Amino acid sequence: MPFDTPSDRLTDPFGRRITYLRLSVTDRCDLRCTYCMSERMRFVPKAELLSLEELALLSEDFIRRGVTKLRLTGGEPLVRRDVIQLFSALSRHLDTGALEELTLTTNGTLLSRFARDLAACGVRRVNVSLDTLDPARYRAVTRRGDISKVLAGLDAAQAAGLRVKLNAVASRGAFEAEIDDLIRFAHGRGMDLSLIEEMPLGETGTDRPDRFLRLDRLVDDLGKRWTLSPDRKSTGGPARYLHITETGGLLGLISPLSCNFCASCNRLRVSATGKLYPCMGDDGAVDLRAALRDAPERIGGLIRTALAAKPRHHFFDTRAGSTPAVMRHMSVLGG
Repeated sequence: MPFDTPSDRLTDPFGRRITYLRLSVTDRCDLRCTYCMSERMRFVPKAELLSLEELALLSEDFIRRGVTKLRLTGGEPLVRRDVIQLFSALSRHLDTGALEELTLTTNGTLLSRFARDLAACGVRRVNVSLDTLDPARYRAVTRRGDISKVLAGLDAAQAAGLRVKLNAVASRGAFEAEIDDLIRFAHGRGMDLSLIEEMPLGETGTDRPDRFLRLDRLVDDLGKRWTLSPDRKSTGGPARYLHITETGGLLGLISPLSCNFCASCNRLRVSATGKLYPCMGDDGAVDLRAALRDAPERIGGLIRTALAAKPRHHFFDTRAGSTPAVMRHMSVLGG
């Protein structure tokens, strides 16, 4: 079947062309970050997860319909057993040109083991979550992590030729005192750094309103110490970028709450169990698993049903209390 035929191309009710799929391969993770999970998580039974073969087939269906960028997420995608086989299966779409980019978001703890394999599968860049350079605070934020593993992963990724972007969730307090060090660290190694406002997803057992930090206010503060100017770079995601004169590097800003980033949304998200979510900030989903297994001819109709329900924007509210806007944890879809 030909790829990206006009009748298959995905466009939402607001005329936004869908070219980016975020595919979760697991909801499990070896960390328990305070903005992502509760300390005692209940994960989906492994029997309910799509197999690697099913994930590959579903990805191919979306590629056929015009998806050109595919990001594997989690949880932590590298904890999924034999996940490199999935990257390998998807890499053929890079070879044909149907897929422009195959990438992943990772916490970096296993990157030293898999960096070379990822590069061999055509992955050219990775996003690594790193909210602090302080070992003690890293352990506190992740509730169990060892930052030395992440640092080793960064070394391995760059040695394998992968471009690395660091992602950091902004928060009041210690983070504000560390942001300058994160900028120097990232840019000193040739890595961009993106800052992300914490999203009200799932019950994490923490006080989100108390630590929520608006990025526009943080940028105002950074402007007192750094020379910042807008940059036109785009990676196809929601970030806008600032150039920092003193380092020559880029600072990405992902502001889902203080500056709604939905106007140019080109994304769909699929969970590891096969549920298609047209919007991260909404619980509406269409289950593709049964059709994938028993009636593949129905998948197109189900995708169109989900796409028809894609809202113009999410409804996160910075004024909300500690109750999550969506009870689904970030780890279900990888943010």
